Amino acid sequence: MTSILNVDSIAAKNGTSPVTLTKQSAAKAWNSFNGTGTIAFIKSFNGSSLVDSGTGEYDVNITSAMDSTSYSILCSNGLHVSHNNANTSAYQNTASQYSTAHWENNSKVDISYMNGQIHGDLA
Repeated sequence: MTSILNVDSIAAKNGTSPVTLTKQSAAKAWNSFNGTGTIAFIKSFNGSSLVDSGTGEYDVNITSAMDSTSYSILCSNGLHVSHNNANTSAYQNTASQYSTAHWENNSKVDISYMNGQIHGDLA
């Protein structure tokens, strides 16, 4: 017998909390944003706002905070970078914000397409 379940949303029994996943994990936040000119989210889940913190540096604010600062962040640039010495990474995270930066040839530079993912537990 085949079953089909069609729903618009799934909520915990109290109707407001996120559903607890068992035996699997999903990103608790993800985003892609334009990091040049006026920075802005292109797409985002659980991202509330962005702050341009200087050349090549960005702060990403999280709508629903994590339970601590011990969560996993993966940041990358979404464009092919022609330099051999390019790096995009996250640093200085709090429960409700993480900072990310992009370097090319040992200098921070603005980049037009940034990505971020957070895995861990929500507060």
